[in-house]
Amino acid sequence: MSDRLTRLLGCRLPVIQAPMAGVQNSRLAIAACRAGALGSLPAAMLSPERLRAEIETIRAATDAPFNVNFFAHRQPEADAEKMRQWLAALAPCYRELGIDADTITQNGGRQPFGAAQAEIVAELKPPVVSFHFGLPEAGLLEQVKKSGAKILASATTVNEARWLAEHGADAVIAQGLEAGGHRSMFQSGLAEQAGTFALLPQIRQAVNVPVIAAGGICNASTARAAKVLGADGLQIGTALLLADEADTTALHRAALQSPRAETTALTNLFSGGLARGIVNRFMREYGCIRPDAPPFPLAQTASAPLRSAAEKQGSDEFSPLWAGQNAPLTRNGKAAEIIADIAQGFLS
Repeated sequence: MSDRLTRLLGCRLPVIQAPMAGVQNSRLAIAACRAGALGSLPAAMLSPERLRAEIETIRAATDAPFNVNFFAHRQPEADAEKMRQWLAALAPCYRELGIDADTITQNGGRQPFGAAQAEIVAELKPPVVSFHFGLPEAGLLEQVKKSGAKILASATTVNEARWLAEHGADAVIAQGLEAGGHRSMFQSGLAEQAGTFALLPQIRQAVNVPVIAAGGICNASTARAAKVLGADGLQIGTALLLADEADTTALHRAALQSPRAETTALTNLFSGGLARGIVNRFMREYGCIRPDAPPFPLAQTASAPLRSAAEKQGSDEFSPLWAGQNAPLTRNGKAAEIIADIAQGFLS
């Protein structure tokens, strides 16, 4: 089964390095490509100029195929009153950290895939393009397909997987509830989310395209289990957070290597979208999921100043410490070594 994915993507190993905005750049993608996996570049937080430069850096370093990942969410309208109320709720934290809430201006946060990004894809032709939160509008997706790129997209339910396969995805990433970072929910709610090892075989049965397991895959044994349940390949993210080539901050690395990593939860406090991370003070005191938080990605306007101020004081208590439920099994080392161990479990 693994041959089907490697034939589609052109990489040597049926392993995708998960795109992880904020903790990596082209350096980790290049390392993954050189290890035989499909390296990924997260583009949702990159300007068009930076995106172009990062793709060119990857191309200069390796002739292996690579993936560029975009968000395909629908940007919400900014609600000044809702933001005012949310800033008021966070006022005690601002005061404690010496932040003047009046200086905070609302911005759009992560931007969805649009015309500028489509033009860069058409020009630079990355071999693989992946999407989170569904797929972009039909016209934009057609531009990507015309570039020759293979399309990957993440599903958190069987219905999402069917929709993706019917609307142009060449392979589906089955993102289980264990996965760290943002959940790719676009047609479902929290109550419908399932763990990887329940979701994976159901998606395998429902679609004819290759299926990639994501969430909880951190070592040889979990990789082997994913294969038994029908995965054509794996996507690994948390497993690479401690890799030498990752840009994971010192505070984040310390949390991953502490007993705190045993407790992760879904939260919408940082961005407005549900994402899994190590529980910290912000999540404990405000509750992990708040209905009054602005929608994704607008809540980042309010959380980013808290993170910045706290980290300057050496604290991660207001930082998004994204990590999956198997974070305690993450280890240090070269990305190539981590990838090889996990791939061996899948291929054996």
